[in-house]
Amino acid sequence: QVQLVESGGGLVQAGGSLRLSCAASGSIRSINAMGWYRQAPGKQRELVASISNNISRNYADSVKGRCTISRDNAKNTVALQMNSLQPEDTAVYYCEAWIRPAGVSSYAEYWGRGTQVTVSS
Repeated sequence: QVQLVESGGGLVQAGGSLRLSCAASGSIRSINAMGWYRQAPGKQRELVASISNNISRNYADSVKGRCTISRDNAKNTVALQMNSLQPEDTAVYYCEAWIRPAGVSSYAEYWGRGTQVTVSS
C-alpha cells in the first residue's frame, strides 16, 4: 500500500526557517509530480509548491523567493525548505504526489496526513 509520510513541522518564530520532508513508501512503479499544499484554519487548501519528474518547479506567489522545493527520485522523497517564515504561513502542510503503484496502469493522487507549521510573531 502506498503511503506518504511528512516530517519536519513545528513551531518557529517569525523570520525563522523550517524544512519539511515527505517520503513515499510501498510498492511504487513511478512517481510523476510531487507537491506541498497547506490549509490554514477556516481556509481552503492551497498549493504551496510543486515539482515535476523533470524538475520543473512551480510556486505560489505568496512563497516565491522564500521557499524551495526539491525531490530525490532515487529515494522517492520531496522536501520543502521554507525561509523568512511569517505568521500567515501557519497551517497544516500536506505532501501530495501522483503515483503509479506496481501492477497498476495509471497514476493516482496520494496525500500525506499533514504536518503542523506554526509561526509565532
